[in-house]
Order: sequence, then structure tokens, then C-alpha cells
Amino acid sequence: MASAAMFSSLRRRASPSMDAFLAPVDLSDTSVVNSLRAICTELVSSFSGDHRFTPFFHGRNTRSLIRKIQVISVLLDAFCDVRLSKVSFTLFLCLKELYLLLYRAKILVDFVRGSSKLWLLLQNDSISGHFHDLNLEISTLLDIFPLGDINLSEDVKELVVLLRKQTRNSKLSINKYDDVLRMRFYHFLNELENGRVPEKNELHAFLVEKLNICSVKSCRFEIEFLEEQIVNHDGDVEPTASVLNGFVALIRYCRFLLFRFEDEEGELGKWKRRKPKKGLITQKIADTFIAIPKDFCCPISLDLMKDPVIVSTGQTYDRESIMRWMGESRSTCPKTGQMLLHTRLVPNRAMRNLIMQWCIANGIPYDPPENADYSSENAVAASPSKAALEATKATARLLIEQLSNGTARSKTVAAREIRLLAKTGRENRACIAEAGAIPLLKMLLPSSDAFAQENAVTAMLNLSIYDKNKSRIMDVEGCLGAIVEVLKYGSTTEARENAAATLFSLSAVHNYKKQIALENGAIKALAGLLKEGTTRGKKDAVTALFNLSTHIENCARMIESGAVSALVDALGCDGVSEEAAGALVLIVRQPIGVEAVGTEKNAVPGLIGMLRCGTPKGKENAVAALLELCRSGGSATTEQVVKAPALVGLLQSLLFTGTRRARRKAASLARVFQRSENASFHFGGFGVGYAFAGNSAAQDSNFAGDATMAVTISVPVL
Repeated sequence: MASAAMFSSLRRRASPSMDAFLAPVDLSDTSVVNSLRAICTELVSSFSGDHRFTPFFHGRNTRSLIRKIQVISVLLDAFCDVRLSKVSFTLFLCLKELYLLLYRAKILVDFVRGSSKLWLLLQNDSISGHFHDLNLEISTLLDIFPLGDINLSEDVKELVVLLRKQTRNSKLSINKYDDVLRMRFYHFLNELENGRVPEKNELHAFLVEKLNICSVKSCRFEIEFLEEQIVNHDGDVEPTASVLNGFVALIRYCRFLLFRFEDEEGELGKWKRRKPKKGLITQKIADTFIAIPKDFCCPISLDLMKDPVIVSTGQTYDRESIMRWMGESRSTCPKTGQMLLHTRLVPNRAMRNLIMQWCIANGIPYDPPENADYSSENAVAASPSKAALEATKATARLLIEQLSNGTARSKTVAAREIRLLAKTGRENRACIAEAGAIPLLKMLLPSSDAFAQENAVTAMLNLSIYDKNKSRIMDVEGCLGAIVEVLKYGSTTEARENAAATLFSLSAVHNYKKQIALENGAIKALAGLLKEGTTRGKKDAVTALFNLSTHIENCARMIESGAVSALVDALGCDGVSEEAAGALVLIVRQPIGVEAVGTEKNAVPGLIGMLRCGTPKGKENAVAALLELCRSGGSATTEQVVKAPALVGLLQSLLFTGTRRARRKAASLARVFQRSENASFHFGGFGVGYAFAGNSAAQDSNFAGDATMAVTISVPVL
């Protein structure tokens, strides 16, 4: 298992062609020899006596293997004097086998030279075994190699015979000193498991004096390499992912304990020289917001399920959504319409595990609810080890100390490191907040240093994903206002957009929606970002506005701040139109809201456009908004909708192809029009389609108050 993991890891890192691992079946005799000589030359020349190219670990094994390949290279050079067209078939097969063997040697040597020191230390026995296996394979190949079929000089034959003897007698070589170091590394982890953080001088002696890991850059490389092993092998790695996470947390702690904030000039310079991005996050992560597998989304909210549960009809919903549904005195299954036999919710563990695996594979944060009803073994598997937790707590204390008492530069670096540490795991986010980071990060939000401000607000965003931290942020006096100020006047585009994403995250708590809306300039700034921001910024702004619009007391504030106008304009923007229509549905349910939307000249055309080109959920939101405009907007608004071009055909199409709820809304809208002036002229063509999709007025009234939930996005971590 370890062997496969090691070779697989190098293949991912080096990405050689498949010819590197398969026998060259289509090569001629001469081509095989030339390929073999090229590999030998590359391996031997890379170890031309320069100690800088010798691996820190397994140097003895590597040099021994290279010496053997040098002898093989001499043998291959001798083939220049042999007429290969007359070689035996057995010799040709041996050459092809040698081709595979040398490439395996190249993979192993490259892996040892390119791996982190700590990973080589952890894999000490396994990698030593790989070198021993190659020695045995060389011995076996030389045993069957038909030297008698080739007219070689005596000195070459003597070298080959000597090599055969040496490889036959070779033994597994494990450096005992390296093994002692490996056990020392595990000792530190055991200390953390027992609640004791290793002393600074102990860690310095191990990392700096023994392993020569003596800079911030080298620490970062070690951390990133170990994290790569966890991700690449998807749990199939030895030591286990839980143990590796503990080692990563320990090295991260050492990075700050031993080197503090040295060597950071290069990192700051990189940021200052970076090219401006078009969005809040990388396109790879942004794409995941529109590529969530359908089965992973709750049928009610259409958002990624955090806590999937099964109702009595066998359908799966997110716990929060279905509890809200049943809390409104509904006794039917939202998807099937069947009566619920009981209100018991059964955790869908299989679905939750699939969602978690998909999130990990795509780099998306996934924090399951704290009170999820899952078995203890699942909870243990999802939680970090005690060692990792203790190391993270110690790291958080060091970072908070710098935020509190450090220089301006060290505060900036600490904010960035908190941002990175808070990217994954609610335990990390909890440790950082409990150590007192939020009030200190707030102090950096008004900073004139763009780097400090951007990292502080992004750290705040990442911390806010953990539900308990939302209240911690809102409870800090002036913190909400400082976030809004960054949204309004942030030094960089990313800072402003991250501030919008933070408001979106905080507004997930119903009690905070009104408080955010009342903050001076918050809604106006979100509306401005929705109009003029990047694609990512518009997405953050529209989802924040949607969340705020679900609070009935925020409607007037949204109208006054220009949010309605921005939402109407967003109906024509790809990527945000669906959420914009969903927010408008909620707004038009109030008298002042329907009046405000009705006076927007682009409202009806925008909604009609969504009926034509929108997503299924977008069309559902659009027809729901049009229906509400006709019901409450007065005759002038109704006439504007009735006279909209092509509406008849669009509604007919929706009656047959729309979602279940969209068909009900379309049927209700058709009845409204039938009662209006000239209804027969406009809707005489509905016929069978209307009869097929329509329900009684009583049936539709049961759904008139349904909340139109737009597609929301997971809060990104940066």
C-alpha cells in the first residue's frame, strides 16, 4: 500500500508520460538501447559528485543505486560495438525489462530528492524497502541476462558479474540514526496528545540542528508537502491522515515559535507585485458554486446540504430546511406531496459522507452542524486528533500575541496566517476566536495598509463560517461597522468583496439580518457592488441582499438604499439573476415592495427575460414575482404584465416543462389574466395545457406564501 502511494504521489507531482511506466512495446532494438542509455545518463549525471544533489535522507541507498546504474551504463555503452539486429529475442525482452526497472529507479530517486524531509523520515522503513526491492530486481535480471549471446569485452563482463554478486548479497539497509529521529518526531506528537506542548529548545534541536529546517520557507515546504499527501491519497496513506494532520499542526506551531515572523519580505513583495484578480476567489473554487451535484442539494433550499436527513416518504432534505417547512404547519413531503406519517428525521449518513468526500476533493469547506445526530465513530473520524488541536491552540496563542503586541509588519503577517489557519475546520476557527482574535482583527480593518486590511477582513470571513463565531463577531462593539466600512471604502477589490461575503455569512442568522440592514450604508454598499462589482463580487452581494430580504422589516431600508433597483438590473446578469429574482419575490410580498418594484421600468421585461432564458429555479422565481405583481401591484402593473410580448408562449412552455411549483404559479397567473380585460384574446390558446397544469384556487392558495428560496452559495474561505 505504501509503495503504491509513494509512486502514485510522484506521478502526480512530476506528471511523466505513460511511457515512463509501460514497456516500450513498439520500439526497435536500437531505440530500446538508446532509451536505456538516456535514462542512465540522466541519473548518473545528476549525481556528479556534488553533495548538494544528495538527498538529506537515504543518501547511502541512493548513492549505492547510482553506482549500480553506472555499471549498467557501461554495459549499455558496450552495445555500440554489437550488431543489435542479430540479438536473441530473450536479450530483447531483458532490455525491455531493464527499461521498466530503470524508470522505477528514476521515480524512486526523484521522489527522495524532491520530498520533504519529514515525509522521508516518516516513510523511512518503507522507502528503504523500495531501494532493497530494486537491488533484488537488478540481481534477478542479471541472473537471466544472456551475456553469452553478446560479444562483450572481458572487463565489461567482469563488472557485470561483480554487480550480479553484489546485488545477490545485498541486504535491507535502514539507517538506525534516521529511525531514532523518526521516533523522536512521534514523541513530540505523543507529548501533545498528553496535553504538553514541547519546549522551544527541544523543537529547535530537532528541526534546526538535526534536520536543517531553519527558515520560514523550509517550514512552509514541509507543511505543504505533508498536506499534499493527505489530499492526494484521499485517506489511503500511512501514517493515517489524522496523524499527519497532527504533524502538520506541530510544524506550523514550530514555524512561528522558532522563526517568528522572519523572511516575510518576500511574501509581502509577492502580494504587492501580484496581478489584480477578476474575482474574490480563484476560478477553480468559483466554478464549484455552479457544479454542485444535484443529489447533494436540498430540494427545498437548493443549497448544499450540511445535515442531510430522511423523512417518512424516503426523501432527503437538509435538516434546517425541512424543520422550517414542518414548523409552518405543513404535513406533506415538499418533493412528492405525500402526507408525512410522522415528523421523525433520520440522519442520512451515507449522503453526508459522500458530500464530505466531494467537498474535500474540490477544496470546499464543509462544517457539519455541531448537534448533528451521528454515531460517535463518525464524529471521531471527522474530528482532528488531540495532538493537532493542542498544536493549533498553541499556534493561535502565538499569532494573537503578535496581533496584540507585535510591530505593524508582524501584525500584518499574523492576520495573513490567521486567515490561512482558519481556512479549514471549525476546530481551527474555534481555537482562533477563543484565543481573542476577533477584537484584534477588528483593529486592523481600518488600516491604511492594503495587505493588512485585506487579510484581516478575509480572516474575519473565514472565522464567521463557524456558527458560534458569528455571535462573537456581532458582539464585538464596532466590528460590524468596521466590516461595512471595508465594504464601502476598502483599499482593494478583494477586501470589499470579502467584506460583502462576511455580511452574507453573518446574515445567515435571522436575528442579525435587521441589525446588518440598519448599519449605516451597508445595503447601499451591497447594491453598489451588485451593480459594479466583479462576477464574484456580484455573487456575494446578491446572496447577502437575498438573506437580508427574508426579514420582513428590512424591505423599506432596501428600497431607500437602492437595493431594489440593483436587483432589477441584476435580472439580466448571468450567475446572479436567479438570486436577484428570488429576493424580488420576497420584496413584492409587501405593499411598499410591490410598489417599488412596479415602478422599475426594467422589472417586468427582466422577469420575462428570465422566463425565456433562465434556469428552472430562475423561471420559478420569475413567474412567482410576476404573479405577486399582478395580485398586489394594481391594474397598471397588471396591464404591463399582460401586454408583455411573447408571455403567452412562455407560460404555455412553463405549464408543461417547469418545476412543480413553477407550473402552479403559471396556472395561477393564467387565471389572473383570464379575469382581466381582453383575457380571451390573450389566453385563448392555453387550452389543454392550462387544464393539465392548473390546480384549484384553493390548492394554489396553500402555496401562495411559500418562500422562494434562491440558489445560495457556500461561504468561500480564502
